[in-house]
Amino acid sequence: MERMNREQFFARLASLDERRLQKALWNLYWRGPAPFRARIEAELDPAGPAPRRSEPEIPDPEATLAEVQGFVELALSGAYLAGDRRVKPRERTRWRFELRRLFEDVGLALRDEDPTAAVAAMELLVDLAREMHGHDYFRSEDPIEAARVVISDEVALLWSTVRDRLGFGAFARLAAPQLLRWESRFGWTRSGYGKVSERETSLGAVLDRLIATPDCWVTFADRYLEALDEVAAGERRAPRKGWGSADGGRERRSGQLFEWHQILLGRLFGSDAEDRLDRLVSHPALGGPDIAYLQALLARRRGDLDAARRLVTGALEGLPGSQDFLALAVAIDAPLPARAREARSRSPR
Repeated sequence: MERMNREQFFARLASLDERRLQKALWNLYWRGPAPFRARIEAELDPAGPAPRRSEPEIPDPEATLAEVQGFVELALSGAYLAGDRRVKPRERTRWRFELRRLFEDVGLALRDEDPTAAVAAMELLVDLAREMHGHDYFRSEDPIEAARVVISDEVALLWSTVRDRLGFGAFARLAAPQLLRWESRFGWTRSGYGKVSERETSLGAVLDRLIATPDCWVTFADRYLEALDEVAAGERRAPRKGWGSADGGRERRSGQLFEWHQILLGRLFGSDAEDRLDRLVSHPALGGPDIAYLQALLARRRGDLDAARRLVTGALEGLPGSQDFLALAVAIDAPLPARAREARSRSPR
């Protein structure tokens, strides 16, 4: 039988006397689930307190961390892809539900009086999610979309918890290096389409909401530059050759952090901390066309249009189809390289 609409339901009730109505309500109250009983009790005592929703139980943070460590270890070892006896066949098909449950449990565990273990667990899960963007650990064409986990929301929960519970200094020390590892210019889903992708934001946008005052922006900028220093030092100690070289790594890193760097420029330009921008645009951990574009933006703000034109033209040599680069070049009347002119002629006006 199809469910009745409101008018049909009230028409049926009109044929019942008071005794039969009471009996029907009693059966619903006695046999129904707890939320039904609470609603009925509220109607019977309208002057009483509103029914309280039961708060979800906070899982043990240490036990949750151990669960996350086990799941991540199995995933990274390929156990969910190969015939590994540690993962049962049924578990290999239900990995996305397990991943989503772990994110939910860690989110609850962050409410514990001591969130240290939960913070470590969330870091492991987000590290895994970032790895999943380019590597196959599960049988899925788009694992983050399949798991229905919005990574930027999970990172926002982590960072806001650390900021509010442990203070801004601890938050800046934690978030700055994580930003370098986790930021993804085009999101964490592979396709860029779907319900999860629509809800994602950049981590730069998350930070823009979490950093409130000018002093805090300076503090975070300093921690961010320190994190870049550590990356650059690591690349000097262990230089790579060929694909994945330091030059390629710097260019990819700058591309992922494209939005964040512009946010930072907007927040620090014209302040007493503007010198941090000079360190940023010339940092050895960054490079490529995206940094040349950032240098052009800074030169333009300082009124040095000749330098801005030269820099944005150079950026367009590397990325001739970038709409951001083209817009700046047109705005300051910079010469366009041949390939950039072709790309502009093909783009819709």
